[in-house]
Amino acid sequence: MGNAAKTGARTCGTSESSGTLALGRTNHRRRCARSRKAWARGKLDGILSQLQPNDIAVDCGANTGEVSVAIARTGATLYAFEPDPVAFERLSANLARYPNAHSIAAAVSDRAGRATLHRSTRFRDTPLAATTGSTLLADKRDVDGTGDGDLTVPVMDLTEILRDLIARRVPDGLPGQHVGLGRLALLKIDVEGEELTLLPALHEADLLARVGCTLVETHQRKFPARRSDFLRMRRELRGLYPASKVDLDWI
Repeated sequence: MGNAAKTGARTCGTSESSGTLALGRTNHRRRCARSRKAWARGKLDGILSQLQPNDIAVDCGANTGEVSVAIARTGATLYAFEPDPVAFERLSANLARYPNAHSIAAAVSDRAGRATLHRSTRFRDTPLAATTGSTLLADKRDVDGTGDGDLTVPVMDLTEILRDLIARRVPDGLPGQHVGLGRLALLKIDVEGEELTLLPALHEADLLARVGCTLVETHQRKFPARRSDFLRMRRELRGLYPASKVDLDWI
């Protein structure tokens, strides 16, 4: 924080100093966000540079495909999961030119079935952009509590999917060929809070240890009532896996 902002904080009382302090905090958050994104992109680029055409990658919460397209360009076999139909339509279009990439209109969790997908409060105004906040958890901070826009989506069991892929089998219900499948090299998880259920299940099933690298965005700030649960999970997993194996701070 600069000297002017510090002075404003000490004098504390005028709307001008309060405004300056607020602007400084906003700019700081933006700089931090840009820095985190640049670091995350650099790490992803390093991982992608090592992928081989017969490797397998799984993108959970692919949204419109920013990460999925980058993976698909390596030639690795990609399975990209996205439950929101608005985002899925764009994801499918973005991956259409890559025969090695498969888009699946489903959420993932530790069990299969169907669940309610809750939309962001921003969905009415900016539907496509707001799909980044779509979630299976109704207590997410920015969820539209009216239920307007909620829909039922299929949910696939990620533990079963990963078991099959590690065994170099195409899971039931997924496209692809058995011939040529290699190691499960990359798993990306960005599922708007479902990490709290999913990551412990993957650990208990001894699957995280068998994936080349797992990149995770956890969302504890978006779930105030569950924040302590998220922090406990993160602490436990950090004690079990190095960040090079399971990165809980990817973004």
